[in-house]
Amino acid sequence: MDTEIELKFLVSEQVISQLPALITQFSKKVSNKASRNLQNAYFDTPSRELRALDIGLRTRCVDGECEQTIKLAGKVVGGFHQRPEYNVPINNSRPNIELFDTSIWPAGMEPGTISENLFSIFNTNFIRRTWLLETDSGTEIELVLDKGDISASGQSVPICEVEMELVSGDRKELFELANKLINCSEVRLGLYSKAARGYRLADDAPLMADTFLGYVQLDENATQEEALEKCLQYGIEFVQKHEQCYIDSPKLKTLKRIVDGVSLIRHSFWLFEQVADKQVTKSLRKELKWLLETFSWVETAIQLRTFTSKKHAFYKRISAAPELEQVIDNLKAEQPSRKALTAIFHSPRYNQLILDLTRFLIEKRWRDDWGQEQIVAAGTPVKDIAARLFENDWQEMQHLLPHDVVSAESYIAKRQKLHRNLLSGCCLGQLFEGPLRDEFRGPWLDIIHGMDELATYDYLKQLCETQQEPEQFTSILGWLKQKNDGLLAAMEHSRLASQKLEPYWQ
Repeated sequence: MDTEIELKFLVSEQVISQLPALITQFSKKVSNKASRNLQNAYFDTPSRELRALDIGLRTRCVDGECEQTIKLAGKVVGGFHQRPEYNVPINNSRPNIELFDTSIWPAGMEPGTISENLFSIFNTNFIRRTWLLETDSGTEIELVLDKGDISASGQSVPICEVEMELVSGDRKELFELANKLINCSEVRLGLYSKAARGYRLADDAPLMADTFLGYVQLDENATQEEALEKCLQYGIEFVQKHEQCYIDSPKLKTLKRIVDGVSLIRHSFWLFEQVADKQVTKSLRKELKWLLETFSWVETAIQLRTFTSKKHAFYKRISAAPELEQVIDNLKAEQPSRKALTAIFHSPRYNQLILDLTRFLIEKRWRDDWGQEQIVAAGTPVKDIAARLFENDWQEMQHLLPHDVVSAESYIAKRQKLHRNLLSGCCLGQLFEGPLRDEFRGPWLDIIHGMDELATYDYLKQLCETQQEPEQFTSILGWLKQKNDGLLAAMEHSRLASQKLEPYWQ
């Protein structure tokens, strides 16, 4: 068995021409391997039994020799891939998984039954160029450039990737080489393997954006340190997933999901300050703040799009007021272009942040300056911390939203605090019983959705009131007041319902 420890990058044609110079500058010694044309077939059953177990099975034939490879479920963080891999020679391109050692299979899997139903799902065909780099310290890194395509069902998508695998020596130097590649620009860390992309193509199942943040999956007996790792891993993957979603199909709501993921990472540092000291996370938090500021316009952009979408009630009102419609169109025109946003995701600064977060997590960098206090906190059961945190949050919300009727202005002013409390729930809510948790959070999710709607109404109200002749928008302002009052009544119902529910963490 081999365990891959590698970083994957998606690169442009321009980067390919820069690779030789980068390799020469980084290495003391470089060995070139002959280029190879790799033709791979990936196999599964009609019901995708291997995919369900996060197992990849492929065959590869080169120069008349064939090999089958199994990749088991492993660890993918940022662009860092670590998966157990098993290789067995075979006589032709048809796999025989019963040749693998039976001890590698997950409990309950029946290789014989699966073997009978295997068929080729998709193919990859690419030219592979390989360099073996040796540094001054003796560390060996294999750098691979793959260029070709993935094909399935008469369709294809391109492959243009660089992979760096640590052969031996210091992993730190693997990340140093990655830093140099990132500075070439037009580079993105690759979250998804060729196999994952191939399955999506074969099943006509494009990557879809989530509608909201989910719960970080935590074991009930997890320590604070384990919870920190899980939260960071979830957040990094969430950001990268939606980065790819935006590249595939640019939508404002997808950018909002990126903001959500960045917010969760930042919130995780706050939640686990006892484990990861503020000083250790300072530079990361600074860059996360930069990224949030870079996308700070997204919420307003979503509101403006809502005003002019035929799907929403705003459209009829605003289209009847050409002056206001023109103002909104002008504001939309000032938003960053798709090209500018795509450039952010390929920029050195963005990818350096993702790489630094990955390295922070993989190398457990929060341990660098640990004292006794951090060691004790790291081993503390996170469920005890979560219960106290949720109780404090609950008391705070009781104070922020007392039993008397709450105004629209008051709701809008408290949005940030409620968002923060809901992020705590995303990070730690999985530790508690699902039905009770979801019942308790339901009214609060309704309230936060209502707060967002109130903010949208308020923004349109401001646009109307700041025009040269605001009196011509009297009908829109009157309609907005009706919508505002109706929404407040619904939110009041949710708020009162929330007061009657028993806290799920007690």
